[in-house]
Amino acid sequence: MSLCVKMSRKFLARVSEKVSISNRLTSSPCCVVTSEFGWSANMERIMKAQALRDSSTMGYMAAKKQLELNPYHPMIKALKDQFESGDSIKLAKDLVQLLYDTALLSSGFSLTDPKIHAKSIHHLVCMCLDIPDEEMKGKCVAADNGPTVAPPAEAGDDAGMEEVD
Repeated sequence: MSLCVKMSRKFLARVSEKVSISNRLTSSPCCVVTSEFGWSANMERIMKAQALRDSSTMGYMAAKKQLELNPYHPMIKALKDQFESGDSIKLAKDLVQLLYDTALLSSGFSLTDPKIHAKSIHHLVCMCLDIPDEEMKGKCVAADNGPTVAPPAEAGDDAGMEEVD
């Protein structure tokens, strides 16, 4: 299991202070907790909402998050197998980031950049639907099914609406 923790540390070094194996998780693959002196999710939300907040304190206290992994969860076991086999490190990195973001949301924290989370989910959906990357990078082209503008309303329809008043 140390390989999975090592890879998570490598991918999450900038956002998580510590990655460890948890003995208290039963059904979740991972969770985000704060250190003893770090802010809780609610305190972080309150401090972000302050009008005269000190940005230096915010950066220091908000960075005290720790990721705990459940070594018995099937997702974590599959990630460990994928790391050991060396297949698709890019996919593994996306999955680790997605698990971390989901754990942040489940623990009550807010995402620093929701666009990255959405992009990761879209990438995962495209992979499940077997949509090639080249197709996603191109522009979305609508099928030519004729005009998409609604036909003009008839004069009788407007008269009916005015009678309701």
